[in-house]
Amino acid sequence: MADERLTTMAHLLRRAGFGSSRDELEEYAARPYEEVVDDLVNPERFEPLDEDALERFYPHIFSNKDNPGVWNGRWFWRMVNTRRPLEEKMTLFWHHVFATGWTKSEHTPSMVDHIEMLRKNGLANFRTLLLDLSKDPAMSYWLDNSENHGEAPNENYGRELLELFSMGIGTYDEPDVKDAARAFTGWTFEQPLPLYPFGHYNAKFEFRPEDHDNSDKTFLGVTGNLDGADIIDIIVKQEANARFICRHIYNFFVADEPQVPAWSVDPPQDQEAIDILVKAYMDSDADIRTVMKTLFLSDFFKGARSKRVKCPAEFIAGTIKLSGEFREIEPGLPTLDAASIVMGQKLMDPPTVEGWHTGKEWIDGGTLTERINFATARVGNPETPGTKAIIERLSGSGDPITPAELVDGVLDLAGPIEVGNETRAALLQLAELDGDLGFGSASDRTKSEDRIARMLALAVASREYQFA
Repeated sequence: MADERLTTMAHLLRRAGFGSSRDELEEYAARPYEEVVDDLVNPERFEPLDEDALERFYPHIFSNKDNPGVWNGRWFWRMVNTRRPLEEKMTLFWHHVFATGWTKSEHTPSMVDHIEMLRKNGLANFRTLLLDLSKDPAMSYWLDNSENHGEAPNENYGRELLELFSMGIGTYDEPDVKDAARAFTGWTFEQPLPLYPFGHYNAKFEFRPEDHDNSDKTFLGVTGNLDGADIIDIIVKQEANARFICRHIYNFFVADEPQVPAWSVDPPQDQEAIDILVKAYMDSDADIRTVMKTLFLSDFFKGARSKRVKCPAEFIAGTIKLSGEFREIEPGLPTLDAASIVMGQKLMDPPTVEGWHTGKEWIDGGTLTERINFATARVGNPETPGTKAIIERLSGSGDPITPAELVDGVLDLAGPIEVGNETRAALLQLAELDGDLGFGSASDRTKSEDRIARMLALAVASREYQFA
């Protein structure tokens, strides 16, 4: 039976980060839960990663800034090694909400800056986040606000700002969309030099007053010479905004909800939980840090284990945390991006502005096979650092291990992974085929270490490992 203190902390670290090694888990669990939560929501207390060595190892990050796969590999490295796990998890979360893709612009520097903007503002006031999003060149090009002119408004960004980024369908009218678009006229970016042959230049926000519509507008009942900042301030004061964003937070950090387009007709599965988050949002004037702290301290969060299918990025980063790889600078980081793509998630390039469909839609015959192959290959080698550490913990005494002890020990040290009776019975049946594990002779030790590694591979191939 897993230690409840460890199990609860492991749940927190999976949701507020990307999991942990056993040593990390025990280090966190030695502290009060509330203290850990306070540190997680205040990542600035910890030094950021020193990426100088990474940049020296991968010089093509500088020589070829037009390769998103290299940058995504770097992002996976941050997910695995950061001492600010919630910072990276919030970055991934907002990337889901404000889905912005590389494919349209094919301009990697802008996408890298976009992700950094999400990282900087991940726990900030939602007002600040929306303002910086509206000035972001990658978003401006993605949703055509760079084509939004005073004499010829383009409604694409204004519409998605309301429908997918802040309030949801049914909370505004068509005139609100039109006047929101007019308020953002003239918000564009300075066109960077072409990537080739001149180099790799970043784009910068630019406001062109001569291209802005200065006439009166009416938005959600407020009339005046409104600009984009006014639109954002009005949005953030709406309870509809609080409910929409808090349902997104619940969906990503607590339990899978129906897909976003259904939210206007399908109520939340836990209305009481949403109400708690909404109150924190409204009382704090849209402070995301306060909402996240409220969430992590709540009983509904602590009890929501295995209620979410891991997205590919979470699955990959969590498996790498378990395998112990990429803790040092080593080749292969861009391969993690390729692994994520075949599992259905191309970071920096979501399929549409609606983002990725989550929950059970992450899983089909092809993506499940890719997940299992990736995880078993990473942990099934007894020489992999994380697998080796688990073997040493189980075999350290030198005493024989029964098949039941093998199964329970691996499940405990690999998570703990909480499996159902059917899964445990299947693992035990396989473990019993070869009897007890012994470590008396060199030959027995080698065979037993291989069996531990195989059992670990079977554990990460289980149905339960797909869930956070």
